Amino acid sequence: MELEDLKSMDIQIRPYENKDKELLLDLLRLNIPTYFHPNELEDLANYLDKETEDYFVLEVNSNLLASGGINYDEDGHTAKISWDIVHPEYHKKGLGSRLLIHRLACIRSKPSIEKITVRTSQFADQFYGKHGFQEFDRQKNYWAEGYDLVSMEFQPII
Repeated sequence: MELEDLKSMDIQIRPYENKDKELLLDLLRLNIPTYFHPNELEDLANYLDKETEDYFVLEVNSNLLASGGINYDEDGHTAKISWDIVHPEYHKKGLGSRLLIHRLACIRSKPSIEKITVRTSQFADQFYGKHGFQEFDRQKNYWAEGYDLVSMEFQPII
């Protein structure tokens, strides 16, 4: 699918519902081991059951192809981009960018938020970098052997 094809498709971003859980776990499985370690399946299941605050799914022609969330620190001033997953056949097609832009707009609508961060891996840090996030910390083998933690903060491009 070319990016131009997306313009003619019905793309919807909506809040996550419990009925989406198994589809999201399947979506994560498709990204293992390229972007996620197998032990993250249980982590995602737990997150979906107990830790979602603002979590969204992106559908193209009613097919769930991407998801991503926002969580908030207890201080009420920091938003954290969380659990971005895109179907591997649709990487680099603009779906992840569209979902991230949607979430950034949601965050900007909350006047108390002063900082936006993401904790990602070395496999996705370039994606966030092209959207204005800048690395401030890196920890080798944090998520699992070969899966580094890259901590980044959003620096809006003016």
